[in-house]
Amino acid sequence: MAKNWYIVQTYTGYESKVERTIRQMLETGDLDANVVCDVKVPVEEVIEIKDGKKKSRKNKFLPGYIMMELDLPEIGWKDVCGAVRRVQGVTGFVGTNPNERPRPISGDEAKNLLQKSGDIKGEKVARVVQFYEVGDQVKITDGPFATFSGTVEEINTERSKLRVMVQIFGRATPVEVDLMQVEKLV
Repeated sequence: MAKNWYIVQTYTGYESKVERTIRQMLETGDLDANVVCDVKVPVEEVIEIKDGKKKSRKNKFLPGYIMMELDLPEIGWKDVCGAVRRVQGVTGFVGTNPNERPRPISGDEAKNLLQKSGDIKGEKVARVVQFYEVGDQVKITDGPFATFSGTVEEINTERSKLRVMVQIFGRATPVEVDLMQVEKLV
């Protein structure tokens, strides 16, 4: 037996309820804690910058799915999987029929999902939602170019960076800044 991560499909909006139900089943002994190791609803932290204010919220990035870490035994796996499938809101394990042994996701996929949700220590990543467009006037609020104003020349959403043209000593100079270091001028 080896611990693996599995994806369980649920009704959209039932993810947290299913997670709570499975945790209660573990506490009451309806599910074996040696087999069901962990249950997670994959969420990511999203920082939204609007009108110069930063707001943080949690978003489900896999709506309709939860992650379960299971140590499925060779004999008796049907009982565990059947108990999970009978939880209200669960439609089944992804990629398998009810009479088949569920297939785990790969270690890399699990690591990527856990990293995105911030469950791997020291690697928490917050996604920044930006409302900037090329040509917007912005003021740099942090870093070595704080108080400088300029025009957005390029947006790199993957790296959460902007290239801003600022006037330094009378010359237009491109400066790369983080999305968290600027605010839009009205």
